Amino acid sequence: MKLLLTGSTGWLGRHLAPLLEASDHSVLGLDVAPGPFTHVIGTVADRALIDRTFADHGIEAVIHAGALHKPDIARFPRQAFIDTNVTGTLNLLEAAVAAGHDRFVMTSTTSLMISQAIRDEASPKAVWLDEDHGPLAPRNIYGVTKLAAEGLCRQFALETGLNCIVLRTSRFFPEDDDTLSDPPPENLKANEFLHRRLTVEDTARAHLVALEKAADVGFGLYIVSALSPFARSDCAALKRDAAAVIRQHFPDAADLYASRGWRLPQQIGRVYDASRIERDLGFRCETDFAAVLEALRSGTAMPFAHDGGFRSPSLDGRALIEGARR
Repeated sequence: MKLLLTGSTGWLGRHLAPLLEASDHSVLGLDVAPGPFTHVIGTVADRALIDRTFADHGIEAVIHAGALHKPDIARFPRQAFIDTNVTGTLNLLEAAVAAGHDRFVMTSTTSLMISQAIRDEASPKAVWLDEDHGPLAPRNIYGVTKLAAEGLCRQFALETGLNCIVLRTSRFFPEDDDTLSDPPPENLKANEFLHRRLTVEDTARAHLVALEKAADVGFGLYIVSALSPFARSDCAALKRDAAAVIRQHFPDAADLYASRGWRLPQQIGRVYDASRIERDLGFRCETDFAAVLEALRSGTAMPFAHDGGFRSPSLDGRALIEGARR
């Protein structure tokens, strides 16, 4: 199948493109900055470019992984998020329908599920987040525009019959957190596998499965995250003493962490439930918190990437992103 992959220069794109090609798909990458898997330099907000790309390359399906992300809030005005994340998604959906496509996969984010109250951890217990959680009240322009893009996918599936799968991915970025510095980055990433992280490799695999299963689903929206060891019944205890709950599930976790100079989280304020995608699509992340502990136990490398110097393609594609507003 000839696929258009947007965001092909980004962290996900550079892992997803070779996986798709290894599965006998032909991938045409589109991004605002050059990369080894990017063939078309441009923005999804440019409708003429999208139409030309579809016409010139015989695109048969779309995986839409390109977007402005939360760290871009400090770099771009709100309008740039609307142009890229909303108008860009609309451009791709309309082009896909016009081309007679039967499947469309979009990368979304669990970030849009986090209201300011959840972010502030105002609840006396951890918030259990699954696909039925609501009402949704995104706390920033990133979440607002990704929620709008999800709505477009839902509407197109309903009105045109285009099979759309939206993947709300939890954290898989390699760089340091742009707001948290304690605990240190690798310790923080390891902790997050308990409740809100997955590897980029698992993220890529989820997109391949979604592409393969889209025609059987119609419209589907799924949280994609490493499966948490916790249950809803743990939520109060997670807010009160998360380390104690973790030790119940993993008795040697504290000692393994201490051997590396790491700390277990004392509180966990939210948990993403990724069980629905396993039930519906048969997908489950290969790397979880148990794999992190096994790496500590065996002295092998961590099963996740950390790159504090990772450079977002949006920095190199600033002129194209800003030019879409002119």
